[in-house]
Amino acid sequence: MIVTCQAGFQDLLAGELAALGHAVAEEGPGWVRLEPAGRAAPAADGTPTPVAAGDWAFAHVTLTDAREIKGSSVNALAQGLVEAMLAAVRGERIESAWPCVFHCPAEIVGLGRRVASVERAFHELLRKRLSRVSKLAVSDLPRALGEHRGWMVYFVDFDRAFAARTLQIHGPRRMADDDRAPSRSYLKVEEAYVLAGREPQPGETVVDLGAAPGGWSYSAAKRGAQVLALDNGPLKGGALGHPQIEHRRVDAFGFQPEPGQCFDWLFCDLVEDPHHVLSNLVEPWLSRHWCRRFIVNLKFGRVAPQAFLAEVRSPQGVFARYAPGFRVSHLYHDREELTVVGEVKP
Repeated sequence: MIVTCQAGFQDLLAGELAALGHAVAEEGPGWVRLEPAGRAAPAADGTPTPVAAGDWAFAHVTLTDAREIKGSSVNALAQGLVEAMLAAVRGERIESAWPCVFHCPAEIVGLGRRVASVERAFHELLRKRLSRVSKLAVSDLPRALGEHRGWMVYFVDFDRAFAARTLQIHGPRRMADDDRAPSRSYLKVEEAYVLAGREPQPGETVVDLGAAPGGWSYSAAKRGAQVLALDNGPLKGGALGHPQIEHRRVDAFGFQPEPGQCFDWLFCDLVEDPHHVLSNLVEPWLSRHWCRRFIVNLKFGRVAPQAFLAEVRSPQGVFARYAPGFRVSHLYHDREELTVVGEVKP
């Protein structure tokens, strides 16, 4: 099993998986390999861990039945990959578009060119063996979260790759920017909608705590939502003067909705100690039902990441108590931060 992540965070992914009882065999820039016997460890009380593979926070894509392919040349690698795929699909009938994705760590200089050459050679060989099937191949990963059938090839070096027929899509992905967005944080909330499985709708209400310079507010407003942006700092770009955004220069920690008021969405992306945010913002908003759904970004740069992730996931934590089914992820556009999405229980 090969699990990919954001490059530079493979140690955190390996630590997360090891803490869940999985046997980590090796790791490299943006990936971790698990031993075939890796399994979830029991919790302290002997019950199985509640963290399923699809909810691993630092994971991007998992190649669940990965086969190792080695070759000293482009042709040898392409031939090995074609033979492995033919063996994987034997007995199946492919009638619709299927993902065929080649990927590698960008940090290994020159590896991308090597992979592109192998990909071209692979498709040439596949056309000769299975012309109809080759025409149905698409080069993009599926958008939907969860398990998919396809063919993903992940190179870890110039002469070594892993390929899998079954993929687990965890959610993180690169998003398209908007020239009017006030900051790069806009990309984080755009990506978080994928994790949440929905996005603000026209007529819905959004409160954005710590909004400046307004990337998250702008994202919701462009979808027709009515946004209350709270921050002592100024809004910029497309958020400045937007008719769907009301900007109040107040401190987010001191704000409370009107009696009986409930926002459809709570947005929170503050450069603050994450424990302070959880205790003094997230818990009051969720426990008092001031919002129905939430997207919260928590900075872990100054705390122990693995311990903090365990706190976020804890059955006694604020999210488990007030929003069962919440999801936590280290998104493609996150840095030293975790994004949590969920829906407050009635």
